[in-house]
Amino acid sequence: MSASTLTLRRRGVLPGFGPSFGYTLFYVGLIVLLPLTALVLQASSLGLGDVLRMVTEERALLAFRLSFGAAFVAALINVPFGLLLAWVLVRYEFPGRRLVDSLVDLPFALPTAVAGISLTSLYAETGPIGAVLAKLGMKVAYTPIGIVVALVFIGIPFVVRTVEPVLADLERDVEEAAAVLGATRLQTFRRVILPALVPATLTGFALAFSRALGEYGSVVFISGNMPGATEIVPLLIVTKLEQYEYAEATAIASVMLFAAFAILFGVNVLQRWTGRAER
Repeated sequence: MSASTLTLRRRGVLPGFGPSFGYTLFYVGLIVLLPLTALVLQASSLGLGDVLRMVTEERALLAFRLSFGAAFVAALINVPFGLLLAWVLVRYEFPGRRLVDSLVDLPFALPTAVAGISLTSLYAETGPIGAVLAKLGMKVAYTPIGIVVALVFIGIPFVVRTVEPVLADLERDVEEAAAVLGATRLQTFRRVILPALVPATLTGFALAFSRALGEYGSVVFISGNMPGATEIVPLLIVTKLEQYEYAEATAIASVMLFAAFAILFGVNVLQRWTGRAER
């Protein structure tokens, strides 16, 4: 090994630990910790009794139930469909595969308001899909079902992109060995493939759930925004702010903040589990 290589390794390509760590602390403190600290301090100034009273009002409880319930159902729906889509993209070659693969990331790039307007125009009773469903006696737009549809749309890339690399790394020799030993396709999937995909699938579920929990733009159009029926928590917070009810908005936002921290902790645990499973 040459002296120049040793010098390069010693120096490093990027600046030293001090400047890099200082920039990291500056970024995290200014962009992340400062707004969150302000929210926590504002909520703590209200008093625990006031916060509990504000977040347990009937309108707030209904919004919490709808947001958490719809996010959970949407994430649950995304698991099998995300697994299937990831399987097709990894295991098969077909015309237009790259186009389908790029379309998976469309919810990331598409403005959420555009997604909401598009879904509303499709699933409204005058839309091409909504009109057919209306004849069958099923209404999607301006109902909780429409909220779930929007959350499925914005959440499925998380499951696909989390499962896809794990599925691509699976050795097919194990599947072939299971087939030689007489295992059926279902047994091979259930006993060989699925256990390796469980950690990544749970991580994708948690990410899709957390993304859906805070979604606003794509839901606000298709939900109809009816208090007590189709009003989600982010919309309730915006409504409180528009009505200058800052204390109520802060209390409700603090609940969502603690829920986000709990989900973040769960995702980190799942990612560590995934890393151990891969090793």
